[in-house]
Amino acid sequence: MSQQPLDGLSAIVTGAGRGLGRAEARELARLGASVVVNDYGAPGRDGSGAASAAPADEVVAEIRAAGGTAVAHHGDVADHERARELIGLAVDTYGKLDILVNNAGILRDRMIFSMSESEWDTVVRVHLKGHFNTTRFASAHWRERSKAAGGPVYGRIVNTSSEAFLAGSAGQPNYAAAKGGVVGLTVSTALALAKYGVTANVICPRARTRMTEDVFAGFAEPEPGALDPLSPEHVSPLVGYLASPAASAVNGQLLVVHGGLVAVVERPRVAARFDTAKEVFTYEELDAVLTPYYAAGPPGVTFAAAEVLGLRHERGR
Repeated sequence: MSQQPLDGLSAIVTGAGRGLGRAEARELARLGASVVVNDYGAPGRDGSGAASAAPADEVVAEIRAAGGTAVAHHGDVADHERARELIGLAVDTYGKLDILVNNAGILRDRMIFSMSESEWDTVVRVHLKGHFNTTRFASAHWRERSKAAGGPVYGRIVNTSSEAFLAGSAGQPNYAAAKGGVVGLTVSTALALAKYGVTANVICPRARTRMTEDVFAGFAEPEPGALDPLSPEHVSPLVGYLASPAASAVNGQLLVVHGGLVAVVERPRVAARFDTAKEVFTYEELDAVLTPYYAAGPPGVTFAAAEVLGLRHERGR
């Protein structure tokens, strides 16, 4: 059997029972990684009362049937202790952890003036706290290994943000805020862990999954036999690449990915600078410099990068 880029490495994928996480777990396994498939929810029973497998168990079975190695974890990564257990399971099962893919998430969409406290808290908890929890324990593992080895070790983190953060999403204030927090967490983590040999990057995927079926309800379905441009299979190869040794120089980066397209997003840049002519700005001086600056600019432009929503694959470009 030919050498695969992730041979000998172990990985965790959260929210991997369906959709993006499932595709990512299968891709990492295809590339040679031993995978812990995390998805919240234990085995249950179907409508007839017969035992039914949990989604994580189904993905584990798929990976094993394809010749890969995988185990399931059914805990809630937004629970601090369950996240600790998840990292421990990978280390206990495979001897170490090399790759962490944070994907678990939910939606509770509503306009800001209608959103309940629980809708805000639930989304921020699963997305942002869930990313923090697993990263907290994975980073401690890599730091300890690096100290024991006396140098850098192998570590990869791939986090999941969203175009809702980049472009703004009027009906998703909780989701956009949580995904913006994931970007901040990723960049901070990338800087903190670089000396240990660990990279951390964040992707903004666009995919048709159970979580986003309402979001993409208006998008055209693919022709019969054709791959859906919004298929998770367009996203998983990038996750596999970022998890690989080939991506050792990629750190603290944000990439948009969907439908045969990968776009590297630059960091924010300073558009203008104003210095007070005195010791401290006054209202009058700010009015004199900022009011004409914004008046001269195009109307309706905000910090949101709405142009990312117009990105489409162009073959061969």
